[in-house]
Amino acid sequence: MKGNRAPGLHGVVAVQRGQVILEHYGEGEDFKLNEPLGHVRFTPGTLHDMRSVTKSVVGLLYGIALADGHVPEPHETLLPYFPEYPDLAADPRRAALTVEHALTMTLGLDWNEDVPYTSAANSEIAMELAPDRYRYILEQRIVAEPGVRWSYCGGASALLARLIEKGTGLPLEEYARAGLFDPLGITSWEWSTGADDRALAASGLRLTPRDLLAIGLLVLDEGRDLVPTSWLTAALHPHVRIDEGFHYGYQWYTGDTWTGAFGNGGQRLYIAPALNLVVAITAGQYNIPDQPTATTVLNEVILPPLHPTP
Repeated sequence: MKGNRAPGLHGVVAVQRGQVILEHYGEGEDFKLNEPLGHVRFTPGTLHDMRSVTKSVVGLLYGIALADGHVPEPHETLLPYFPEYPDLAADPRRAALTVEHALTMTLGLDWNEDVPYTSAANSEIAMELAPDRYRYILEQRIVAEPGVRWSYCGGASALLARLIEKGTGLPLEEYARAGLFDPLGITSWEWSTGADDRALAASGLRLTPRDLLAIGLLVLDEGRDLVPTSWLTAALHPHVRIDEGFHYGYQWYTGDTWTGAFGNGGQRLYIAPALNLVVAITAGQYNIPDQPTATTVLNEVILPPLHPTP
């Protein structure tokens, strides 16, 4: 930090074998999505945007809802669960889209989140500006064979959340409260909503680093009695390749020795089962091309004492 090699570090908590090995809180400019919060001095109780780590939480909620019989199996097709769009279901290629295509972000849709999340040219922002976010997602042009190529898509997470809401009859945040947060003892949290008052499934969750860590410990502990172990096995399996040694499961990233959830700005949940290690990091490097803080803290501070090849 003295060398400014971890800029915008807001918080980090690391636990190995049940013991806290590092906990640090910083200060700096922060945002709630695109709303400036000013200069914040972070504490263990300060809520922080999770951004796209939210997607991985939605992935866990889908597994809980599936075990309760509320949502379709991954192999089932999507459009029958959106009967309000019969015109889209009439397209044979679109009608072939499955739940697993959404879980793995292999829908093959024309979707671009490479521009800043402050621009309507970003597909996630355009989705939120649309009169009907679910129609907006499902009517996007299919530009690749579904199920083949990974393409980052917040719309996929929104579709999964809508299936949860349709199946349970509850808003996403209420299902999360009852099925995940309350059982984990997570009592201080927020879930930002869109113009339609629905929870932003791609990016809206706000947690403290300690509570983010609690979700990671749940995954490390194979779901305990909350998330079925069979679902975690499927969710953390490398279903589609992103890059060498870097894959995607069901809304979770996977490497050779780790599982993770990533969010814009440097939000990171890192789980290394072989090391019995969970790390939660929050940072404020939003919307800049290079966001090295979380990787620097992980690879240069936390891992070297624990493993010879971080």
